Amino acid sequence: MKGKDAKGEKARTHLSREDVLDAAARLVKRDGPRSLTMRGLAAELDTAVTSIYWHVGNRESLLDALVERTLADLGEIRPAGRTPARRVVSVARTLRRRLLDRPHLVAMVHERGLTERMFLPAQRSLVHEVHEAGLRGARAADAVRAVQVLVVGHVLVERNRERAPAQHPGEDELWTATTAERDAALARALAGPLDPEALFTTSVTALVTGLLGPGN
Repeated sequence: MKGKDAKGEKARTHLSREDVLDAAARLVKRDGPRSLTMRGLAAELDTAVTSIYWHVGNRESLLDALVERTLADLGEIRPAGRTPARRVVSVARTLRRRLLDRPHLVAMVHERGLTERMFLPAQRSLVHEVHEAGLRGARAADAVRAVQVLVVGHVLVERNRERAPAQHPGEDELWTATTAERDAALARALAGPLDPEALFTTSVTALVTGLLGPGN
């Protein structure tokens, strides 16, 4: 008993709340939130369970803290580019990367009913840029929502492709000059590997160009 108390005291001295949250986030990213236990987290940190409770409270408090930190991590997005269209595309690309980097943590945010709050910083950046492009009212709202839906939809498709079983036949077998209407270059392109980021950039650029109009 004394050894455990000593270990707990030692952990309090050398561990911080951020250390505990960092370790918890790693476990959630690796195995999902359901696998996160206080004992497993203590083992990850080589400390006593009592030390974990001392730093973050019970498991629900720990999950709440992870959600709050995820919201902060997904916070303000600084647009880049010389035109509103390029800046909107940069916001969309950054949001996509942040969502892909934190799938289990984003799912936790969603399960706690905080999805709208999670997207608010990105939406505010988009609002500013569509205003700069001259859009107002319902047109501006449509543009903001269209970009957000494209980002979320693309992320979901990418995640599903990652988890999908190997396809037989694959695209490299399905696409030939015949199935591509004698367009050999098209067949080669469709038979080749998909570059998700390049496809996303093409898609969101086309969408934004159509929404904002020429000159933006």
